[in-house]
Amino acid sequence: MIALKNDQSQLFKEQLFSDQLFNDQQQRGLSWMPDYDVAVVGMGPVGCTAALLFAEAGLSVAAIERDEEVYRLPRAVNLDGEIIRAFQKVGRGQVVQDLMQAVRPGDRAGFANSKREWLFGQDFVPFGSNGWQPMNMFDQPELERYLRDQAVGHERVDAFIGYEADTLVNESDAVRIEFSRPGEGTQSRTARYAVACDGASSPTRKAYDIGWTDLGYDHHWLVVDVIVRDGHTLNNDTLQVCDPDRIVTYVCTKDPYRRWEFKMNPGESAEQMLDEEMIFSLIDPWTPRGTYELRRAAVYQFHAATADRWREGRIFIAGDAAHQTPPFLGQGMNAGMRDVVNLAWKLPMVVAGLAEDGLLDTYFAERNAHAHDLVDWAVSIGRLMEHMAEEERCQREGLPAPEAPAALKSSGYGQGREQPPIRDGAVLLEQVSDTGSTGYLFSQPIVRKDEGDSVRLDELLGPGFALVSRSATPVLSESSQRILTRIGARIVSLDGLTAERGRFDRLFEAHEAAIVRPDRLVFGHTDAQLDVDALVEALGRKLSLADI
Repeated sequence: MIALKNDQSQLFKEQLFSDQLFNDQQQRGLSWMPDYDVAVVGMGPVGCTAALLFAEAGLSVAAIERDEEVYRLPRAVNLDGEIIRAFQKVGRGQVVQDLMQAVRPGDRAGFANSKREWLFGQDFVPFGSNGWQPMNMFDQPELERYLRDQAVGHERVDAFIGYEADTLVNESDAVRIEFSRPGEGTQSRTARYAVACDGASSPTRKAYDIGWTDLGYDHHWLVVDVIVRDGHTLNNDTLQVCDPDRIVTYVCTKDPYRRWEFKMNPGESAEQMLDEEMIFSLIDPWTPRGTYELRRAAVYQFHAATADRWREGRIFIAGDAAHQTPPFLGQGMNAGMRDVVNLAWKLPMVVAGLAEDGLLDTYFAERNAHAHDLVDWAVSIGRLMEHMAEEERCQREGLPAPEAPAALKSSGYGQGREQPPIRDGAVLLEQVSDTGSTGYLFSQPIVRKDEGDSVRLDELLGPGFALVSRSATPVLSESSQRILTRIGARIVSLDGLTAERGRFDRLFEAHEAAIVRPDRLVFGHTDAQLDVDALVEALGRKLSLADI
């Protein structure tokens, strides 16, 4: 099935940054126009998000996907409020939130001993610093179906569903994509750039011989998804069960679904673990037979790895093609979503000639280190479970408890560790630290001005860059005004705004102004050494702006 809907003459009518983008492209006098601005290969949840965000930013998109239908079984189960915030920017935040499980009584995530007695962790809350529910359980087929419908149905997206991408080839000023389907000939299209969201076994990554950095976690687990029925005895705890006999993860996903992940012990085979009687026996301590229906059972090898590079010429990889993580943090799909959120504001700037191509090199610089941090954290949680199970075994046998590295002790939920910042790229590097604000997400409270309506703060910041001041609107030099106008940035004062839910970013406790990127990360803030004009000038340099 092919849907050809784009009118190339209508490109860039609605722009992420400013109306200048369309004029910039026209003025460059390009002698040859590729068929599309960007091609997205793979339309799982990450690829669908990429196609949707690119299209909403004004780019023409070719979306290529082998499978006619959305995969009907669950894989990812947790979505961060940060990602819902990204959908908010394109007018779909509330719809996505409505697909999530609302916080239930007793919802929490933490660690337990072999008796499933709670040791430590954190409670789920309905509102967080991103302006949405922070941890969201969902059903992947339901969410993925919505995302595909939104992407494929977008007026700037031509969808080639049921087609296999055979080759992606870098040419001098475009990517040539050849794709086919059984019984039909090969088709060819060109795009300025391509983003391969083609999964953990990514043919694109393999075709360009992109290697892996192994982060040291490879274990086989049995994953079982069920649909619960009346009479089940399961509560709303999501648990990492540190049992010396078998480490288990139990996830209270969106009602009426539940998931177990059973770590396989030495000598156990996939065939043995997938035996139905074996599965029932593993679930027996949790709830009686007959109170649930098996939905899926599969054996996976949990990996921890990141790709050595994420760009080959005009071709980028994203999602599982670029990084793989054990599921203990629920960050696999979230990390992939962050990849395409990062590209979704940079590609439009480069395509329009607003920024030089070098801006796209910050994609790897920013996302690789961030993904590496999260994968390391997930591995630490896996090792913490192993350590705690060994502690209980030693206690049973009257042996001395094993020592745990200090870093391992801080890995568990609720132990003080937070999402890492970006540590390189288009950010004011000298301000980045584990305790600062630069490189972190800018807080989004619900605000009200005087007697006006309450809105989430991002609605005032707009879809692009924003210079946000604590009090009066800053006085800017002509150079700073020119840069901010060039990128379509808004200047927003918090003076007169009241935070009705949540709080303003902590950076304003000590600093007067900050620049917020389109992906809502803090680029940098003013301080004793940096006034607002110097901050804006630094932004211009980091963005590789053309003609400034």
